[in-house]
Amino acid sequence: MVTKEKKREIVAGLVRKLENTKSMYLVDAGGMTVAQSGELRREFRKVNAEMKLAKNTLIRLALKEDGKFTVSDAVLKGNTALVFAYDDPIAPAKVIRKYFEKDKKPALKLAIVEGQAFDGSQLKVVSELPTREDMIAAILGSLQAPVSGIVGAINAVMRDVASLVEEVAKKQGK
Repeated sequence: MVTKEKKREIVAGLVRKLENTKSMYLVDAGGMTVAQSGELRREFRKVNAEMKLAKNTLIRLALKEDGKFTVSDAVLKGNTALVFAYDDPIAPAKVIRKYFEKDKKPALKLAIVEGQAFDGSQLKVVSELPTREDMIAAILGSLQAPVSGIVGAINAVMRDVASLVEEVAKKQGK
């Protein structure tokens, strides 16, 4: 039997995690073996995410106390695990999709990414969103393109000036 004090500690811990997360995923943990759960937790750690199992009533209390995320009671049925993304808000979706395609577990109930809610049927959409690193690379690439164009233009002008100087030197030498 879990005491009221222990329940308060669990809710407080969930609230702290909710405060520090960029996105949150609710997955159906029903039918997952201990081995699958452990493997999934290790994969989440690799992308700086964390999975916590808790009773739905405690999850409801934590969500209400935090106030950052809104989740309907229809989603909080059955065994629920919360996945907190601390760095890249999309990375956990990729992990969930990989495991779902392999074992049909865990099933996504709801994803809240940067304030946008996605239901479980939209796992593929969420997992295909660009990651933070992808977006940074795209921005850097687009910033670098004009710079490399300028460098190329300067090099072309310098090459033309050098060949012009060489031609003038040849003519004056004759």
